[in-house]
Amino acid sequence: MGTVFLSDLVLLVGSALVLLGTVSSLLAARFGAPILLVFLLLGILAGEAGPGQIHFSDYWATYMVGSAALAVILFDGGLRMRASTMRGAVVPAVILSTVGVMLTAGLVALAALPLLGLPPLESLLVGAIVASTDAAAVLFLVRAQGLRLGRRVGAVIEIESATNDPAAVFLTVTLVELLASGAGNPGWALTVGLVQQMVLGAALGVAGGFGLAFVLNRLDLPGGLHPALVVAAAVLIYAATAMLHGSGFLAVYLAGLVLGNRPVRAIASITSFHDTVTWLCQIVMFVMLGLLLSPSRMVQYLPPALLIAAFLVLVGRPVAVFLCLWPFRFNWREKAFISWAGLRGAVSIFLATIPMLAQLPNAEAYFNVAFVVVLVSLILHGWSLVFAARRLDVALAEPAREAKRFEIDLPGQSEHELVAYPVTGDTLAISSGLLPLWARLVFVVRRGQVLSPQEAGVLKSGDYAYILAPPRRVHRLDPLFMPEERVPSETVAGFPFSGEVMVGDVADLYGLSVPQDERAVSIADTFADRSDERPLPGMRFPLGNAAMEALEVEEGRVTQAALRFETLGEEGDSLLTRVRRQIRRRAATAEEGASPGP
Repeated sequence: MGTVFLSDLVLLVGSALVLLGTVSSLLAARFGAPILLVFLLLGILAGEAGPGQIHFSDYWATYMVGSAALAVILFDGGLRMRASTMRGAVVPAVILSTVGVMLTAGLVALAALPLLGLPPLESLLVGAIVASTDAAAVLFLVRAQGLRLGRRVGAVIEIESATNDPAAVFLTVTLVELLASGAGNPGWALTVGLVQQMVLGAALGVAGGFGLAFVLNRLDLPGGLHPALVVAAAVLIYAATAMLHGSGFLAVYLAGLVLGNRPVRAIASITSFHDTVTWLCQIVMFVMLGLLLSPSRMVQYLPPALLIAAFLVLVGRPVAVFLCLWPFRFNWREKAFISWAGLRGAVSIFLATIPMLAQLPNAEAYFNVAFVVVLVSLILHGWSLVFAARRLDVALAEPAREAKRFEIDLPGQSEHELVAYPVTGDTLAISSGLLPLWARLVFVVRRGQVLSPQEAGVLKSGDYAYILAPPRRVHRLDPLFMPEERVPSETVAGFPFSGEVMVGDVADLYGLSVPQDERAVSIADTFADRSDERPLPGMRFPLGNAAMEALEVEEGRVTQAALRFETLGEEGDSLLTRVRRQIRRRAATAEEGASPGP
């Protein structure tokens, strides 16, 4: 009977922790706290040093659960990544995730060598454990705060996170094997092994994605089983690739990327289900990692671990990012933000369990140092990331929150899905009354009645519009159902510009200072880069001391924009005076040209 009671107790505690993690995530999002830190602290409080008094030291179970959870999380990241947003970001992201990981690990090893008093190879292991980033957490924090990153910056961060985990895992496992076997210099074995991991992971991941899409479209499964099949397939692709000595994490990300960009049956229910599963994986993984921590043992490693964390944030990560992105068209602000967005998360603690499983002599030091680095990163980056993005001007001002969209699968086909939007009084859908040619209004729910498009007429506030559209184009409907932006009254605009005008030409016309690498880019392309190719009327990007604002958007591209000058202090007033003088001069010139000759 004691065993039965113990089993019930484990179920009770486990479900209570998941429930607390779910509820606390809502409070954390409301008050701006780093949500993953909340999950981690829940695990610490439930552990041996907290009121929960749970003694948990099963590193093998943690490794197993962590592997499956990371596979599902990375698959979900690929599933939501649009191939069109990856333009210009793949090569720099891959360089960051390979060369950047090696550089970061090497630089951190230089700091760990004197601080921890470890041999060079063991110091490099410390660097490898903390070299990878958790950009999924970064992107969640940005979206929760209503901030939209520029297209290339956001894509680089997300792709890097998916491809630097494999590099960090391989480097850690290789170094652990070398230390366990007593071998010396890894030599070319490290490079050859990394190439093998990447090639096999890429090949098996792409093949697995196409195979999964084929199976989903051919099998007539009962409703609700498609999402379960996809989750099982994601873990299967990861495990099979890892057993063949390929990168399972890279494979599972690419499988999700292929599936998310293919016409697939039941894709709406699959993505909706993955929202829940991914959250559950994050909660379970961080709570388990928190349970492993022993604060009494961590205290002795606290001073050197804090110094290593400071070196990583202020020196290691920035140097690696600036060197890797030097050949590409990124300005210093974008490089600085990508450096600051190197949030360390579950992967680092997960990697620190590998030396514990191998029973290396200094395994406890690796684990506690990694834990301190993750805590510092979650606190520091978690609370400052949005501020840094706004301060460095790498995000486009968002005029409204995301549109509320409800997706409904249509059994028997994968070319279209049914989506529903609530209509409010100030949405573009009411003012324009137009839908793209590829979208068809099927029916409207108004005051409890179902109406055909002909019966409904123009959409009204309070309606629910049900629209048939291709899955890959659904996101383009969102701007039509967002509240229109109201332009602030304390602004003055210059002449409107076509979206095809070059940014440099506008800057020269008004005497504005812009980076050289942005001058030859059109206004429309700049909005596309900064808004994930989803610009909306009212969105802005900084242009010297002014801001370029989108006025008209057609088929996802800005066709007309205007320059806005904020009246901020003496500098702003003098700039406005100069602009007004320029406008009057151009108007006078136009009148002279239009007047009849003598």
